[in-house]
Amino acid sequence: MAQVRRRRLLVAAGALLGAPARLAIAQPSDRVFRIGYLIDQPLTEPPSRERAAWLKGLRALGYVEGRNLEILYRSSESDPAFLPDLAAELVAKRVDMILAPTLASTRAAMNATRTIPIVFIFGADPVGAGFAKSLSRPGGNLTGITLLMPTLEPKRLELVRELLPHAKRVAVLTEPVSSAVERERQQMRAAAAQLGLTLEMHQVRENGELPARLDKIAASRADVLLVLSTTRLIGARSAIAEMALERRLPSLMGFGDYARHGGLAAYAADTVEQFARLASYCDRLMKGAKAAELPIEQPRRLALSINLATARRLGLDLPKSVLLRADDVIE
Repeated sequence: MAQVRRRRLLVAAGALLGAPARLAIAQPSDRVFRIGYLIDQPLTEPPSRERAAWLKGLRALGYVEGRNLEILYRSSESDPAFLPDLAAELVAKRVDMILAPTLASTRAAMNATRTIPIVFIFGADPVGAGFAKSLSRPGGNLTGITLLMPTLEPKRLELVRELLPHAKRVAVLTEPVSSAVERERQQMRAAAAQLGLTLEMHQVRENGELPARLDKIAASRADVLLVLSTTRLIGARSAIAEMALERRLPSLMGFGDYARHGGLAAYAADTVEQFARLASYCDRLMKGAKAAELPIEQPRRLALSINLATARRLGLDLPKSVLLRADDVIE
C-alpha cells in the first residue's frame, strides 16, 4: 500500500496545472521555463488563495502555463517523509527553479540541490535556520520571503493582554519544532513573564490529535488559545478556529486570514500579498539573477484582524482602542 500511495503522490500531484490565461503583454521569450512547486500540504483545485496570487503574479509578468511556463507540482499530502524523494525527482527533471512554500519543503529542496535556485516563503528566520548567510546576501542557492512568524509572538502576547485584560493563562498550541525556532520560543516565554501571563505548551503531532488536545485545553480553563504558525497548524487553521469557538476558547494566530475562519484575532503579514511578491523572485531568477545575491525580503506591513462576531458569541466586550486600530473588523 505504501508503494502504491507513493506512486500516486509522485504522479498525480504533478498533473495539477492551472488553466492558461490571456495576457495583455506577453513574455518576449520563446523558451519554456519549468518551475517545481514542492509542498507538504495537500494541493487543491481551484488553487488556494496564496497559490492563486502567485500564479496571477506570474501571468502579470508574462509567464503563461502552456505557452512559456510549465509548473511541476509535487505534494507529500501532509506526510513530510515523502518530501526528500519528491525534491529529488524535481532535481532529476532539471527544473529551472524550485518554489518551496514551507519550512519543511525548503529543507528538502536544499538537501536535494545546491545549484538549482530555490525560492522559499516561511515564517522562521532563514539565517538562524541555516538557509542563508544573511538577509541582504543569502550566499547560496536559496532566497525568498520570511514572514517573521515566531519573532512576532511577543507582540501577539501584548495583543492578548490588550484584548483580554484579565487573562492570566495562555494555552499555546504548537507542534515539535527545530532548535532554531525553539530559541525564538524562549523570547516568547520571557515576554509572557513580563506581561504577567503564564504559558501552557500543548504539542500536537497529527491533525487527529486536535479535538482531544483542545478538549484538554478547555477543561484546564485556559483564558485564551494562542495558535503558533507551524506548517501543520496553518493547514488546519479553519478547523482549529471552529473547534476553539465550539469550546468557547478565544483564539489568536499569526496567520493573516485566521480571524476570517472564526478565530478571535490575527496579527500577521498578508500571506496572499506575500505569495504575489514571490512571482517577482521567479521572474528575476528566470532572467538570470543569482539567488545568492537576491536579498531575502520581510513583510512590508502587518495587519490586525478582529472577528467581532466571534467576540459576541464568546460574550467578550473588546476594548474600543483595539477595535479602532484594527485593519479588518469582521462583523
